[in-house]
Amino acid sequence: MNETQSSGQTASVQQDYSADGMENGRPNALASAASGYLRSAIHQPVDWMAWGEAAFDRALKEDKPILLDIGAVWCHWCHVMDRESYEDDATARIINENFVAIKVDRDERPDVDARYQAAVSAISGQGGWPLTAFLTPEGKPYFGGTYFPPEDRHGRPSFQRVLLTMAEAFLNRRTEVNESAGSVMDAIEHNESFSGRAGNPGPELVEKMVMSALKSVDMRHGGFGGQPKFPHSSAVDLLIDVASRAATTTVKLTGQAALTVPEAAKRAMMLTLDKMAQGGTYDHLAGGFHRYSVDEHWLVPHFEKMAYDNSELLKNYVHAYLAFGEEKFAAVARDMIRWMDEWLSDRELGGFYASQDADFSLDDDGDHFTWTWDEAAEVLTAEELAIASVYYDIGEIGDMQHNVAKNVLHVKRRLDAVARKAGVSLEEAQELLDSAKRKLYAARLARPTPYVDKTIYVGWNAMCISAYLEAGRALAMPEVRTFALKSLDRVLDVAWGGAQNGLAHVVAYGEQWEEDDKRNDKLRVAGVLDDYVFLGHAALDAWESTGEIRYYQSATELMESALERFFDSDGGAFFDTEKVADGERRLGALVTRRKPLQDSPTPAGNPIAATLLMRLGELNGRLDYAEKAQETLETFAGVVEHFGLYAATYALALQRMVREPVQVCVIGDDENAAALEKAALARYAVNKRVVRFERSQLATLPPILATTLPRLNSNTEGSFAVLCSGHTCQPPVESVDALIEALGRSL
Repeated sequence: MNETQSSGQTASVQQDYSADGMENGRPNALASAASGYLRSAIHQPVDWMAWGEAAFDRALKEDKPILLDIGAVWCHWCHVMDRESYEDDATARIINENFVAIKVDRDERPDVDARYQAAVSAISGQGGWPLTAFLTPEGKPYFGGTYFPPEDRHGRPSFQRVLLTMAEAFLNRRTEVNESAGSVMDAIEHNESFSGRAGNPGPELVEKMVMSALKSVDMRHGGFGGQPKFPHSSAVDLLIDVASRAATTTVKLTGQAALTVPEAAKRAMMLTLDKMAQGGTYDHLAGGFHRYSVDEHWLVPHFEKMAYDNSELLKNYVHAYLAFGEEKFAAVARDMIRWMDEWLSDRELGGFYASQDADFSLDDDGDHFTWTWDEAAEVLTAEELAIASVYYDIGEIGDMQHNVAKNVLHVKRRLDAVARKAGVSLEEAQELLDSAKRKLYAARLARPTPYVDKTIYVGWNAMCISAYLEAGRALAMPEVRTFALKSLDRVLDVAWGGAQNGLAHVVAYGEQWEEDDKRNDKLRVAGVLDDYVFLGHAALDAWESTGEIRYYQSATELMESALERFFDSDGGAFFDTEKVADGERRLGALVTRRKPLQDSPTPAGNPIAATLLMRLGELNGRLDYAEKAQETLETFAGVVEHFGLYAATYALALQRMVREPVQVCVIGDDENAAALEKAALARYAVNKRVVRFERSQLATLPPILATTLPRLNSNTEGSFAVLCSGHTCQPPVESVDALIEALGRSL
């Protein structure tokens, strides 16, 4: 169907795309942006604009469609498309003549990204980055995809052809475009409505979701499903929690005899965490995990490293250490902290950086992280090479498709077997391997290094802070806890504006911005639900670790603000963005309301919010908190099991709701108090919390504890622990054995 202009003449798309007359080198409108991803496009010949009213006003005034590019500084294929298309003058001329071009950093604007990901998935059946969408001037998507090549290739049309087709459709088939855009917007609204409310979800729903997770476990290579493989950290935690509980229900895993659900969960998680730590997805030299594996073996990763992946995986390994008592899991956790300390944290001011890029240039496809045989031989002695090459499977034929000589370091054989083959003792093999790792890492540091995005995002920082607080306690690393508290104090000081001003999404941008710029209101991006609830948990974790009442108060303030700004008092649960203010203009797909349930890529905001409500309600006694937590979980109870692994955070929240809360308060500052705290932490359970107090802190407690602990303190000498389960507190205990026995009865 053709749409004609009012003159009756068929419109045509400008097609003279020679580079003549282009003002190369002139910065575009992104020069005023703060995001590292946006600033990387300042000198591209595309007339980029940032997401905002100016761009939409221009599109409406000029009656042009919008080309929306959503990407990230760590995204390899975003860089590829930049070089192939957005840095090409001829392609830029097509864009500038026919579109208003908007570039979005998905890390800076997760609210924009989430909606257009849903839109493009509805259009093309796939999402990801770079996300390329074509919008009406109002911001409604009528076509989209991900990466488009510069020429027709492998069944994909060239980007120039797509641009011309979409521009022609907008000019000549406007009615069809508008109808398509309306249908996509309806699909977004429908997909996010979750009209699946069910009352009083209970243990049977948790069991269904646990069984769903177990049935998707790959019992050969670990993890869930086939390739590509992502960590699914919430599902890992769910199964770690289940592994320590008593149950008689049986399940049959692939290639396994029928097992009780706890035993099956234990085997699945031990295998998964082992295989992940042995695979190439783990960085064996620097520590830390890459984002995901392109294969089912955890062998070849996408090499970017994200704060949120490493925070949640750090929790997984700490929880596994607490649940299974295996030192190997603690060793991985310590190694992850080593990488985060060295590469992902502002040691001076506090705070965690966002990510490390996959590559240092477009010609680098994992070259920074991989090794040829000759490269390893040049660095190592013959004795070191004999051990490291067998242990890490370094050969003349490697693992990378673009360069088969390149090896991704991964553990191929156990070190004792490597030692026997080399004719040395296990101790000698370990010394040679340690020496080889130091030399390989030193040599790698001399290579060009992938960019680290030093932006400090509130939600991701909160996740890292919580992980560090847990790890610092479980692994007896007080310096880790100290840095977590320093980081939390910075986030609260810079990003939290109190109940009136709310929470910002960004604490600080990269190193090119001065502190005054970081606080500039013009650069402020409003916090989303994730920022509020993750930071609320981090503050509550800090209170549990230190006993300082100011952290409990911060958590309460953040929860109150989240309820005011995000909670749907009519339909239940939380929206991901703030309620629309009177007279406020929402741009593009931001007009749609969204209640996050799926873990993608971070734990979903609604179950995280419900869990924070439960934790606070157990301390302040407010029944409305418990009611809102249950209402939030009920909102999704009728549909959640269909989301499987992607709703594992919901399953964790529901598990916490259906189990009686168990809280251990340890009072004292001597060696016995430290031993009691260690014993209290020693088994991971999602419904258990451990709080540490000094006696002087008993004068300032949350309401529920204020009615209990001071009275017990008056009758007890020395350090002691109090265990409360449900609404009942047991008498104080002073010995580790007595506490372990009491915990065994309660969990």
